[in-house]
Amino acid sequence: MNLEITHSNNFFKVKGSLQRDNVHVFKRTFRNIFEKVNAITISIEDLKSIDRHGVSAIAQLHNESIVKQKRLSIIGLGCQELYTHFKSKEKEVAA
Repeated sequence: MNLEITHSNNFFKVKGSLQRDNVHVFKRTFRNIFEKVNAITISIEDLKSIDRHGVSAIAQLHNESIVKQKRLSIIGLGCQELYTHFKSKEKEVAA
């Protein structure tokens, strides 16, 4: 399944699969995004599948938002793999 990213202002919708073979599209779309805006919202409601490369790309964007003190909101139920990744990071920080 392909990856489709649409946007209006600072709201982005990610649809399809975010995997190794198309993660470059995600990275290109969000390259230097925090140089242009202070906050973005990404909807993952229509994200059907994600592999470790996709999770890593979203995690890198999250880390960039923290370093640059910008706001990144991820909304939608999306894929369980993404929630599992961020929950495990949350437990590491708490420990």
